[in-house]
Formats: sequence, C-alpha cells, structure tokens
Amino acid sequence: MDHTIIVATAGQGMLRSNDKGQSWHRLGIREPIEFDGIVRALAVDPSQPSRIYAGADCGVCISEDAGVHWRRAKGELEGKTVWAMAIDPNDRRILYAGTGAPSRAALFKSTDAGETWKRVIADFPEFCAGVNRPRLLTVCVDPDDSQQVWFGLEEGGAWRSSDGGTTWTRLDGGDSVIKHSDIHSIAILPKTSASPKTTFVCTVNTVYRSTDDGKTWSGTPSKERFEGMYYTRTILPLFSNENDMLLAIGDGTPGIKTRIYRSNDRGEHWSTAEVKQQPNSTVWAFGAHSADPNLVYAGTKYGNLFKSHDAGQTWNKEWREFSEITAVAWTPVVAQLKAHEKSDH
Repeated sequence: MDHTIIVATAGQGMLRSNDKGQSWHRLGIREPIEFDGIVRALAVDPSQPSRIYAGADCGVCISEDAGVHWRRAKGELEGKTVWAMAIDPNDRRILYAGTGAPSRAALFKSTDAGETWKRVIADFPEFCAGVNRPRLLTVCVDPDDSQQVWFGLEEGGAWRSSDGGTTWTRLDGGDSVIKHSDIHSIAILPKTSASPKTTFVCTVNTVYRSTDDGKTWSGTPSKERFEGMYYTRTILPLFSNENDMLLAIGDGTPGIKTRIYRSNDRGEHWSTAEVKQQPNSTVWAFGAHSADPNLVYAGTKYGNLFKSHDAGQTWNKEWREFSEITAVAWTPVVAQLKAHEKSDH
C-alpha cells in the first residue's frame, strides 16, 4: 500500500520517503528540528495517521501532514532532548515523553494531544555508573488499563504507576527477579480469551516476562538463549496476530552481529527471522502500523534499513544508507514531499 516512511537519525534529523523508499527527503531549513539534528523517538497517532510526533534534541515536535512540516510543542519539555515517547492507546490526547543525556532524565505528560507538557516525576540523578548521564529509553501504557504506565531508564531501573503517573514504584533491584537497572524496552500484550496479559521488561542482557500483571517474572540471560548474543535492544508487539512479537538482539553497541527473532506465542518461544543481507550493526528500532500488519521496518545502529512484507519473518535491506538510526515509523498517509531547491552557490 502507499505510505510514508520516516527514519529518525542522530546526525541527519529525519528522512522521509513517500514512494516506498525509492527517494528520500531531508527536513527543510525552516523546521524546528535541524536537518542535521538528532531525533530519537517517533509516534504516529493511531486515530489520525497524518499526525506524527517526534522526540528530538529540541523537545517534542508535531506534524499534521504526515511529516512534511513540524512545529514545536510547548511547556516544560521545550529545549530538552527526548529519547522515548508513547501515546495512550485508549486516549490519544494523553502522551508521555522521557528525556535524557545531555538533558536531565525526567518523565513528562501531555493531556492535550501533545500540545503542552508537564513534568510528572522529579529529575533522576544527574549521573549514573553505566552511561554517565541517564536516559529514559522506553515508555509503555497498558492497553487494558491506561492508569497503568511503565517506563525504563538506561541506567535507572524499571518503574510502574497505577494512577496515570501520579505515583511510581520501582520494580528492579533488591529482591526482584529483575536485577539489572539498564532498561532498554518495555511492552505489554493485552489479555485475550485464550491468554493473560503478558508484560515484557528488556534489560541490556535479559528479556523478562510476566503473565500475572507483573507480580512474578521469568527470564533467562540472553547470552544463554539467543546464540551467544547478549545485547537485548528492543521488543515490538505486531499487528499481524495478537500473539506475534519481534525482538532485536546484538553482540553489543554498536555491535557487529545481530539477529531479529520472532515469536508467535507471546514470547514463550522465539525463532530466528531470515535477514537476507548481513546487517552492519545491532538492529536498533522497529516500525509497524495497523494499516498493513505485514509491513514492518527495522533500522540498525549504523544506518541500515530493512523491510519485511510478511510480518517480520523475512527481511531485505533497502538501498539507502543512513547515519545512526534511532527510530523508524510509517503511516498510511502519503506525505506531499518536494525536493529542496538547489543552491547556485
């Protein structure tokens, strides 16, 4: 189907294609996001697919035309570096965004569809052991209950709120099964008639899984489970089936070996997807949309973009090379992109 692909990068802002990746367009010089800036998070409004959010080094920016033009959101988030975003699947007016290095790590919330933002949790420590300055890498709203909000920090632990972000409980460390404080990704599959709600917390080296709403957890170190690779990057529920998921694992950051794994039983078992060309580094980000459950994109740390037409079972590399890919998204709206005028100088 016709669509617009957006690839967020560290160093080229974002690039967009409205012809299935045949040609690519950089941001214009009058956009609030610099054309050579950093964009680390993308989110497509599920009920209004022309509306897209970008977490950048200038805050959160909003597009109403599928990524052609952008404007900066207002509030306490302005000017801060945003690393992660999430839209409440039950109420598109509610969004969460997490900041991080070089900004102070913090969590922000919007109740007016991203137009304005307020801090909902105090600043985390300015420095940490693993990455110098912490960064909030993942936010997830429970699809069964919007009051349940989760987020994770690199490094600073996994956190959960049961009241829409008013109060928070830390889940890792101490007597918890989740030992590592370096949290890369959190995802929740809603309950079905055949399966309970299934929650995933991915630390740097383990996929933790819970089928009782986070009361108990199971997890085997990734190095023992995924062909000797430990670097557990990101996890994605798919639209193809209520039980399908993707998982990206590498041998480090940026890494030289990586695998994409696929599960059709809510993460109980994983099989290796077929990636037909060798990726140049760890797979870093996935992009999917309900408009075509079979179409999924994946980007690597060093700028390879892969496409799947069968819900992540097989992958082919796209021709274009990017700088560091930080996020990927696509929308069924075809953006009216135009090539920049060429300078005579």
